[in-house]
Amino acid sequence: MYCYSTRNMVAFPLSQVTVRPVEDFLDWVADGVVQGERLISLFYRKNRTLCAVLADDSKGSLSVAMGEVKGDSYRSLTPSCPQAHLFERDIAERGGPTPEGHPWLKPVRFPEGGALGSSVGKMDFFEVRGQEVHEVAVGPVHAGVIEPGHFRFQCHGEIVLNLEISLGYQHRGLERVFRGGRSVRQAIVAESVSGDCTAGHGGAYCGAIEALSSCEVEPKACAIRCIAQELERIACHIGDLGAMAGDVGYLPTSSFCGRIRGDVLNLTASLCGNRFSRGLFRPGGVLWDIDDTMVASLLERMAKIRSQARDAIGLLWKTPTVMARFENTGMLSPMDCESLGLVGPAARACGSLRDVRFSFPYWSYRPCPMKIAVEKGGDVLSRAKVRWMEIENSFDYVESLLSDLPDSAITSPVGDLKRSSMVISMTEGWRGEIVHVAVTDELGLVEDYRIVDPSFHNWTGLAMSMRNRAISDFPLCNKSFNLSYCGFDL
Repeated sequence: MYCYSTRNMVAFPLSQVTVRPVEDFLDWVADGVVQGERLISLFYRKNRTLCAVLADDSKGSLSVAMGEVKGDSYRSLTPSCPQAHLFERDIAERGGPTPEGHPWLKPVRFPEGGALGSSVGKMDFFEVRGQEVHEVAVGPVHAGVIEPGHFRFQCHGEIVLNLEISLGYQHRGLERVFRGGRSVRQAIVAESVSGDCTAGHGGAYCGAIEALSSCEVEPKACAIRCIAQELERIACHIGDLGAMAGDVGYLPTSSFCGRIRGDVLNLTASLCGNRFSRGLFRPGGVLWDIDDTMVASLLERMAKIRSQARDAIGLLWKTPTVMARFENTGMLSPMDCESLGLVGPAARACGSLRDVRFSFPYWSYRPCPMKIAVEKGGDVLSRAKVRWMEIENSFDYVESLLSDLPDSAITSPVGDLKRSSMVISMTEGWRGEIVHVAVTDELGLVEDYRIVDPSFHNWTGLAMSMRNRAISDFPLCNKSFNLSYCGFDL
């Protein structure tokens, strides 16, 4: 086999990956997915090669392969491997070769001068025709404070036959910032890939740079990073469970969770002076330490927050009207979950044991693994239960780390980046798997940097969950996923 096998946050020489004919490369990707691996990154390089990364959750291994494209097109993977559908559209949009046979080749992020043409929001949408079939267009401007995105519903009466989601309104060209030499700005931009997932993306960026520079992060810094990531998860899950309660008109949980989320964010603020972990993660470690006084304060405040969260969220499971709205709403089958390569709570709610902290452990997750919450229903209720179990597991994990913090430094020196090397850096953000891929040239400068936010995989899952559902279910389904617009748009 011509692929190269590696691990999370481990750099390796590009010379270890043999470039093969594109047909062999495409067969390798398709065969790997059939055998249970997942396509977590696919992009086109300047040397006219396609590069793919497959993840094997059962073995905790990553496989990398490259295929040379000699012409202006190649055989599309999407018909046999739906996980590739957005990756291939993105490649074509950036001016790469055309995936011949792609079933729906259209823009993804609408960059200026994109090869597929069209301007953001203006393109051909899928249409359903027939008696009493009508179309509902929502966005990009929405009610309330929310990011822009366009949703096009094809309905028969109140039932949604198809939902197509068009994003790209916030495309910022972020990946270009990480190319070339290192700068302070890169860490700041990494934290801003998706504003509510600062610890997730900031950590993935740090993992990539540290691997490429052979930097060993001190145990205490690793623990503080994990604490920040879990507090971010707790805050977002509590906020979303409250919002889901609000979507079904259940105000007790909705009102309490909004406040409790703020209390968790204040815990993060006590760590680094910012409620969203800004300025905490930097290559080499963290910029803020935790002393014994802070540990005692955090543990005391966490105990109160945990008790209040149990009371507020526990009301959901005891209220028949809430359960009636959550059960069997927004169903997503395990088959669709696997076919589309969904990640995070959305995948775990379909029975998939898919979590970077468990399968590809990093930092303090290596010696002290997390408990993984899994449900099998694939509906709003399952996604809500997975989030609640993750809140409990995260509280347990943070308490265990705080109770036994290592006595070591919080920063380590970061040297020059390895030349002609590559690294896959993965973290488990609160929405799911985050992937940063960095490739350096012969001078040790970054020539390729690719980011895959969990929303890149999961927006299609939201669309699938709405098929044959009442359009009035959309707000609740949408909130049960709560995906990132800007994290997708990059």
